[in-house]
Amino acid sequence: MAKENNYDGSQIVVLEGLEAVRMRPGMYIGSTGSRGLHHLIWEILDNAIDENLAGFCDNIDIVLRKDGGITVTDNGRGVPVDIHPTQKIPTERVVYTVLHAGGKFDNTVYKVSGGLHGVGSSVVNALSVKMIVRIKRDGLIYEDEFEKGGKPVTKLLKGNKLPTVGKCAKKDTGTSVTFYPDPDIFETVHFKTEVIKKKLKETAFLNKGLKLNYKDEFTGEERTFMEEEGIKSYVKYICRDLPKLMEEPAYIEGKSGDIEVEAAFQYVKTFTENINPYCNRINVADGGTLVTGFKISLTRVMNQYARELGFLKDKDENFDGKDIRNGLVAIISIKHPDPQFEGQTKTKLGNTDAKNAVDEVFSVEVQKFFDKNVEILRSILENTQKACKARKASDSARKAVLSALNDVDSGTRSKLAACTSKKANECEVYIVEGDSAGGTVKTARNRRTQAVLPLRGKILNVEKAPLEKILANNEIRSMITSFGCGIGDDFDITKLRYDKIIILTDADVDGAHISTLLLTFFYRFMPELITEGKVYRGIPPLYKVEYTTNKTVKKDEQITFDLYGFKSLDVEDEDEKSGKKSSKKKHSRYLLNDFELEKFRKNPAYNITGLQRYKGLGEMDAKQLWETTLDPDHRVLAQINISDTVEADEVTSLLMSTNVPPRREFIMEEASYATVDI
Repeated sequence: MAKENNYDGSQIVVLEGLEAVRMRPGMYIGSTGSRGLHHLIWEILDNAIDENLAGFCDNIDIVLRKDGGITVTDNGRGVPVDIHPTQKIPTERVVYTVLHAGGKFDNTVYKVSGGLHGVGSSVVNALSVKMIVRIKRDGLIYEDEFEKGGKPVTKLLKGNKLPTVGKCAKKDTGTSVTFYPDPDIFETVHFKTEVIKKKLKETAFLNKGLKLNYKDEFTGEERTFMEEEGIKSYVKYICRDLPKLMEEPAYIEGKSGDIEVEAAFQYVKTFTENINPYCNRINVADGGTLVTGFKISLTRVMNQYARELGFLKDKDENFDGKDIRNGLVAIISIKHPDPQFEGQTKTKLGNTDAKNAVDEVFSVEVQKFFDKNVEILRSILENTQKACKARKASDSARKAVLSALNDVDSGTRSKLAACTSKKANECEVYIVEGDSAGGTVKTARNRRTQAVLPLRGKILNVEKAPLEKILANNEIRSMITSFGCGIGDDFDITKLRYDKIIILTDADVDGAHISTLLLTFFYRFMPELITEGKVYRGIPPLYKVEYTTNKTVKKDEQITFDLYGFKSLDVEDEDEKSGKKSSKKKHSRYLLNDFELEKFRKNPAYNITGLQRYKGLGEMDAKQLWETTLDPDHRVLAQINISDTVEADEVTSLLMSTNVPPRREFIMEEASYATVDI
């Protein structure tokens, strides 16, 4: 790689305003694919919902526009338009152009809020080619327009005041935001109607009485989402096709200090539990203290009833919490004035007072429910008793199989090419498809910290198989043995031998299928691997492009290509005949996908002289594989996480179970969004 001899202040780049967002969009919205695109809508929608949580908004309109934009309009108070005391421009413009600016850092404005980082509105503006903000306040209608990543178009009046475009009734207040995503940033700017409608349905469940009006100008479809029963209806919706142990969900609510607690639950005739937690209407997929409080309370109350009703004798041990939650579907939703989320993704709640509040409210209110519904209580305890007996029998069978894994034959163990380091925090294991790819990765890797586990063929689909068959599968046995942390009830993440488990497959249909089978296995039997952020997908480049630099283009006009926010390689090639550095200064760069390639082609700074497309890992030599996919300084890894527990469970069952008709319907609905690689 070409090196710079001088390193001084001139090489330190300062990104001003919203430039940082456009340079590294993945840091703010997760990705520049379809998921990141729709995240823009959720950011603006969250602001409107915060007005609802504050008690000032009960109606939100969402319009999918024919011209490619999205409009979100609420009837809240309207974003303030007065001159900001420190920025000396309209407060509205501060909200939409300055990162970490908002009314959610001071709980005098929003006592409860979902968006806490103050970046949502400005990030959406930064990633749009155009945004129009219209505000109704004090009988006047104000309008501000931005373009090309948040640059103001509207000229301010004398005194830096925002101009008005009309009048309205003084009681008619609210904010309307229309934005158009930048096609130079996003892989697609085509919104999926089903994704939007699903989100609105979930939002209606979580915000009882809030009316969400959806309109699609392409098809003319209009639909209103509103749920008077809130999360009770949500539980009904989740359980709609499941055999039920109790016909109607139980619903409880209460308050402990400043924390409001809601919970709805229903028992169904399945062998799993499904607990979906929300804090300030945000799905905290990894749970946290509010789930802990719920589980502690439910376990204590049910064991107390079990002894009172004779399901447990004095000498008997208490029912295990997992037995009590067998077949449970629950939604827990709290409103917290100062939630402490773990990370920007907000997937886990850390407040101790949330645990105490949920425990206190649920313990009191659930007993009131069961005292009035003794027959339901008895049926749940009978189900718990059966689950306890089945678990003990299953434990014996599982322990026998797992015990055999400790004495696994050398052939199974030899699949793993272990690393020499024994420090789990610095080790990682690559799961690759086939011995061929495994051989290349073994040659290219860092043997001290990188292990390789090649799989022969596709692993078993665990969604369709019984536990005994799953544990008998050689590939699954190899993973259990290699990871060292057990499985199911015996799983202990502290015994995991690797800090990262990296799925590395070809970028084709078979590779995608293998990745899906592996993720299904992890999700169903080792979910902590995902919730603790241990599972990754390696993303090798799709192209290697050779090019020369066009000297007529200024250096600051050259575009940086690193779609996911990672450093791209820029290698100065040697002359093939002499072995010396070429005077033509030819360069090569790896590009991740077609989107990056198209951006590269459009960039006037570069002249493409050669192009190579990699169909699989086997087409790379060890050196190329190291510098693109294994080298921690240059590789691209996508961390696997769960942003929506309800959707994760539904999609896993939909795509991987034996129930074919819903899967066929899903494929038909999604076919128009598919990209076919021929």
